[in-house]
Amino acid sequence: MKAYVLIKVRTGEVTSVVRHLHRVKAVRTAEMTFGEFDAIAIIEAGDLEAMGTVIAAQVQTIPGILTTNTCLAVEVDGGG
Repeated sequence: MKAYVLIKVRTGEVTSVVRHLHRVKAVRTAEMTFGEFDAIAIIEAGDLEAMGTVIAAQVQTIPGILTTNTCLAVEVDGGG
Protein backbone atom coordinates (compact mmCIF):
# COMPACT_ATOMS: atom_id res chain seq x y z
CA MET A 1 0.00 0.00 0.00
CA LYS A 2 1.30 3.44 -0.93
CA ALA A 3 0.26 6.94 0.14
CA TYR A 4 1.22 10.46 -0.78
CA VAL A 5 1.33 12.62 2.34
CA LEU A 6 1.04 16.36 1.70
CA ILE A 7 2.50 18.33 4.59
CA LYS A 8 2.19 21.90 5.87
CA VAL A 9 5.22 22.98 7.87
CA ARG A 10 5.87 25.80 10.33
CA THR A 11 7.73 28.68 8.62
CA GLY A 12 11.47 28.12 8.39
CA GLU A 13 11.40 24.42 9.34
CA VAL A 14 10.84 22.62 6.03
CA THR A 15 14.48 21.53 5.64
CA SER A 16 14.49 20.00 9.10
CA VAL A 17 11.16 18.27 8.52
CA VAL A 18 12.31 16.72 5.23
CA ARG A 19 15.49 15.47 6.92
CA HIS A 20 13.41 13.86 9.67
CA LEU A 21 11.09 12.28 7.10
CA HIS A 22 14.06 10.59 5.40
CA ARG A 23 14.81 8.83 8.71
CA VAL A 24 11.38 7.15 8.83
CA LYS A 25 11.79 3.60 7.51
CA ALA A 26 8.44 3.55 5.63
CA VAL A 27 9.16 6.83 3.80
CA ARG A 28 10.32 6.07 0.26
CA THR A 29 10.96 9.70 -0.66
CA ALA A 30 10.41 13.13 0.85
CA GLU A 31 10.81 16.48 -0.85
CA MET A 32 10.12 20.17 -0.32
CA THR A 33 7.36 21.53 -2.55
CA PHE A 34 5.99 24.94 -3.51
CA GLY A 35 2.33 25.84 -3.36
CA GLU A 36 -0.37 25.00 -0.83
CA PHE A 37 1.82 22.35 0.84
CA ASP A 38 5.44 22.67 1.91
CA ALA A 39 6.55 19.05 1.57
CA ILE A 40 5.45 15.68 0.23
CA ALA A 41 6.35 12.20 1.39
CA ILE A 42 5.67 8.91 -0.34
CA ILE A 43 5.06 6.20 2.24
CA GLU A 44 4.73 2.45 1.79
CA ALA A 45 3.19 0.14 4.39
CA GLY A 46 1.80 -3.39 4.42
CA ASP A 47 -1.82 -2.46 5.09
CA LEU A 48 -4.10 0.40 6.14
CA GLU A 49 -3.50 -0.16 9.85
CA ALA A 50 0.29 -0.05 9.39
CA MET A 51 -0.06 3.08 7.24
CA GLY A 52 -2.10 4.79 9.95
CA THR A 53 0.48 3.89 12.57
CA VAL A 54 3.35 5.27 10.50
CA ILE A 55 1.54 8.53 9.81
CA ALA A 56 0.21 9.07 13.34
CA ALA A 57 3.24 7.91 15.32
CA GLN A 58 6.22 8.64 13.07
CA VAL A 59 5.24 11.43 10.66
CA GLN A 60 2.77 13.72 12.45
CA THR A 61 5.00 13.80 15.54
CA ILE A 62 7.93 15.34 13.66
CA PRO A 63 8.65 18.81 15.10
CA GLY A 64 7.54 21.56 12.72
CA ILE A 65 4.72 19.67 11.01
CA LEU A 66 1.44 21.58 11.29
CA THR A 67 -0.94 19.41 9.22
CA THR A 68 -0.91 16.42 6.91
CA ASN A 69 -3.23 15.38 4.11
CA THR A 70 -2.93 11.70 3.19
CA CYS A 71 -3.84 10.51 -0.30
CA LEU A 72 -3.95 6.71 -0.59
CA ALA A 73 -2.70 5.48 -3.97
CA VAL A 74 -4.61 2.80 -5.87
CA GLU A 75 -3.13 1.10 -8.91
CA VAL A 76 -5.31 1.02 -12.00
CA ASP A 77 -4.95 -1.76 -14.52
CA GLY A 78 -3.67 -0.13 -17.69
CA GLY A 79 -4.82 -2.98 -19.93
CA GLY A 80 -6.78 -2.06 -22.94
